[in-house]
Amino acid sequence: MIIKSKPLSPFLFKIVTVLIGWILKRRFNKLVIRDIEIKPGHSYLLMCNHFSFLDGFLAYYLCNKIFKEKKVFRSLYIMSLKKQMQKNKWLRYFGSFSVEPGKRSVKESFDYAAEVLSTPGNVLLFYPQGNLESTHVRYIQFQNGLREIVPFVKGKCQLVWSSNLIEYFESTKPSVYFNLLHCGTNEGFDFDVLKQKVNTHHRDAIVKSIRFTQEPIL
Repeated sequence: MIIKSKPLSPFLFKIVTVLIGWILKRRFNKLVIRDIEIKPGHSYLLMCNHFSFLDGFLAYYLCNKIFKEKKVFRSLYIMSLKKQMQKNKWLRYFGSFSVEPGKRSVKESFDYAAEVLSTPGNVLLFYPQGNLESTHVRYIQFQNGLREIVPFVKGKCQLVWSSNLIEYFESTKPSVYFNLLHCGTNEGFDFDVLKQKVNTHHRDAIVKSIRFTQEPIL
């Protein structure tokens, strides 16, 4: 049996995102969002690379900026490992619901995710790598969960990817660059095409962040 989420109310979401924004702006030099067009009347699958403990805070900040401030937002849901939710019971009250890869209940988790995405305005935060990896990896390895979620969404769902990269450059504090990509919608969803689009975009985002050095093609 999965642990279902109890997402924050709009009032509490606002308070939490204001607090997170304040913390991040003290921690980081700049928070730069390379934005895309967000489609109204859709639900939203927000996918990000998974590289640090701060990922959840960064995702809350991003969700507030690209969905809430554009007035298309209803609630945020996050797919989290069940063992993490059992250790940190408060996660449930911030929108997390459980998944156990390799267990029978994984289908229930995927069905619940599709149900969440069948309501316009809902945002599902999803880390397709499934594991923590360096922000500088040049290939995003997708697990197969999206195959079991997106085709079963009822209604319109926009698929959004963000390559979140950290650099220092001229500051003693790091800066975060959110490199967004519109990956299409659930209509005509093709998992292999999605992976190709994301990886091309991710490599391009890394090259843009390098600034001046032109890398040779090997």
